[in-house]
Amino acid sequence: MKKENRITIVSKNIYRGVKSLWKKYHFMVPLEIWKKEVRYLWGIATDRSPLINPMDIKKYNMWLNENKEEIKYKKLKYNPLISILMPVYNVEEKYLRECIESILDQSYKNFEICIVNDASTKKETLEALKEFEENEKIKIKYRKKNGHISRATNDALKMASGEYVALIDNDDVLVKDALYKVVEVLNKDNKLDLIYTDEDKLDKHGTRCYPHFKPDWSPDTLLSLNYICHLVVARTKLVKEVGGFTVGMEGAQDHDLLLKLSEKTDRIYHIPEVLYHWRMTEGSTALKLDNKDYANDKGKLAIEAALKRRKLGAKVEKDLPSTYYRVFYGVKKEPKVSIIIPTKDYADVTEACLKSIYEKTTYKNYEVIVVNNRSEEEKTFELLNRYKKEHKNFRVVDADMEFNYSRINNLAVKEAKGEVVILLNNDTEVITPEWITIMVGYAVQPHVGAVGAKLLYPDNTVQHGGVVLGMGGVAGHIFLNEKRDEIGIYGRMRVPYNIGAVTAACLCVEKKKFEEVGGLEEDLKVAFNDIDFNMKLLKKGYFNIMLPMVELYHYESKSRGTDMAPGKKERFQREVLYMQDKWGEDLVNDKYYNANYSLDGPFMLDRKKK
Repeated sequence: MKKENRITIVSKNIYRGVKSLWKKYHFMVPLEIWKKEVRYLWGIATDRSPLINPMDIKKYNMWLNENKEEIKYKKLKYNPLISILMPVYNVEEKYLRECIESILDQSYKNFEICIVNDASTKKETLEALKEFEENEKIKIKYRKKNGHISRATNDALKMASGEYVALIDNDDVLVKDALYKVVEVLNKDNKLDLIYTDEDKLDKHGTRCYPHFKPDWSPDTLLSLNYICHLVVARTKLVKEVGGFTVGMEGAQDHDLLLKLSEKTDRIYHIPEVLYHWRMTEGSTALKLDNKDYANDKGKLAIEAALKRRKLGAKVEKDLPSTYYRVFYGVKKEPKVSIIIPTKDYADVTEACLKSIYEKTTYKNYEVIVVNNRSEEEKTFELLNRYKKEHKNFRVVDADMEFNYSRINNLAVKEAKGEVVILLNNDTEVITPEWITIMVGYAVQPHVGAVGAKLLYPDNTVQHGGVVLGMGGVAGHIFLNEKRDEIGIYGRMRVPYNIGAVTAACLCVEKKKFEEVGGLEEDLKVAFNDIDFNMKLLKKGYFNIMLPMVELYHYESKSRGTDMAPGKKERFQREVLYMQDKWGEDLVNDKYYNANYSLDGPFMLDRKKK
C-alpha cells in the first residue's frame, strides 16, 4: 500500500469536506459544524487528529499502547474445561512453539491442547512436537496419512474431553487472557453455545496490524463472508452434533461449521476485544485470499449447502472484486408490493422517479401510491392524473395535513394493498432493474426487518451505504461520498450485511412487521423517524439488512431542504433530544458496528477510548 504524504492526505480531506458541505448544506452551514470540520482538518495537518485509522500499522500500535488496560482477575465459580483443537502440518518450528506457548501461558488454566499432526514431513515440525509430548496439558496424535485439515481437526475433536472446544491454527497466537475472557462471559451466561472475539494479524516482523473489529451476531453477514473467523469457542456437544468439520470443505471448513452451528443455536455471543493474532505467512489466507483460490470456491459451496439445509430457494454468486458472496433469494410467487412515495409539488422530480420505476422494474406485482401532501402547482396535478390514466397500478392518496413524514407514510401503509411495502422518496431514481425482486426476497425472510439499498448522488458517489446508530449524536451514514465501485471495509459496499439502520429514502419491509412495531413514530415529524423505526424492529428481534447490489440515485432532500436551514434547526434539535431520551444507551451501542470504533468517524478509532 502506497504511503501518502501529509499534504496529499490533508488536500483529499479538504476536498471531501467541501464536497460534503455543499451536498448536504449548500454552504448554509451552522457555526458549530464549521468549527468541527476545521478542528478535524487541523488535527490531520498537525498529526493530532482525535481519530486513528486502524489500517495504519504505526498508528494502530500507538493506539494499542495508549489504551492498555490492566485486567482485574475475578474468582470464577464456573470453570469449564476447554479443549483447544490444533491441526498441525509442516509449520515452521518457531511459529509452532510460539503458538503452543501462547496457550500454555494462558491466565485461565483449565484447558487441554489436542494436537493432531497430519503426517508432517518437515523435520523441524516433528522435533518441536516431540518436545511437548510430556506436557500433561497436551495430547498429540500422529496421523500416518495426510488427510487435510477437516479430517485432522475431527481427530482432534475426538480427543477432546472439554465442555467447550476452541479452534486455533498452528502458527497463530492467543492473547494471554483470551480463555479467561471467554470463561468470564460464560460465568454470566453458561447457556451460551458459541463465543467469538475480535482479531488482528501479525506481519512477517511479528508486528500487530489490520485488526478486524467485528459486529455482534449477524446471520446475513455470515452468509456473505466468514466474518467470525478467530477466536471461536463452541460447545463440544453441539460441534459433534452437527458432524464436526465437513470433509471436502477444506479451505472453508470453519465457515461451514459456523453456518451449521448457527442452524442449531442462537445463543451466540461476541466479545469486542482483540484476543487472537492471525499470522501472515507465505501461502496463508491471512496474507492474501488469492493464495488459496480454492477457499473462495469452497466458501460458495458451504453457503449453498447451508441454504439447501434451510430449504431456502436462493442462489449464491461470488463477488469477485471483494472475494466474498452475494445471496439472492428467489421469489416463487410474487407477493404484492406497495411503493409509497410522498410528494408536494416538484412534478419534474417526481416524474423522474415514477418514470424510472415503470420503465426499469422487472418485478410485475406492484402498485405505486403517491401521497399528495398539499401540492399547489397545476403541473403536479397534471402529472398525477396522467399516471392514473396510463397505469392501472397507480393511485393517489391525499394527505391534507401539515408536513409530517411519519403520519403521511402511516396513512399510506393503511391504504396499501401489498403484503410488502417500500417507502421511497420522490427524489430517487431506480438503477437496478431487479431492485424489488432482490429486496422483497430478503424482506419476506422471517428474521429480517428493514431492507435498505445503496443510494448514490448523481456524480456516482455514495449518499447512503447504511447507518450507524449513535454516530454524530443520533445516527450517521457510512461510506458517504465514497466512489460507487469501492469495495468498502470487508466488502460492505458490495455484499449484503446486517446493520443497525437503513434510510427510509428507500426502505422495504413486510406490512405485517411495519404494523407490528406501530409504524413510524408520529412525534418525529421530519428527522429520525426511520432510525426510530429500525430500532423498534431490532427491539422485536429482527435483523435489518443493507443490500449494496441494489442501487438507486438519490437527489437528497431536494424537495424538503436541509434540517439546518433557518426555521428548522429548533425542530431538528427537539427530535435529536427525543431520540436520545427514548433510546438512551441503545442509541450509542450499535451491535452491528463495534464498541471499539469511534462514533465521530466511521470505522475509525478514538485516540483515547471513551
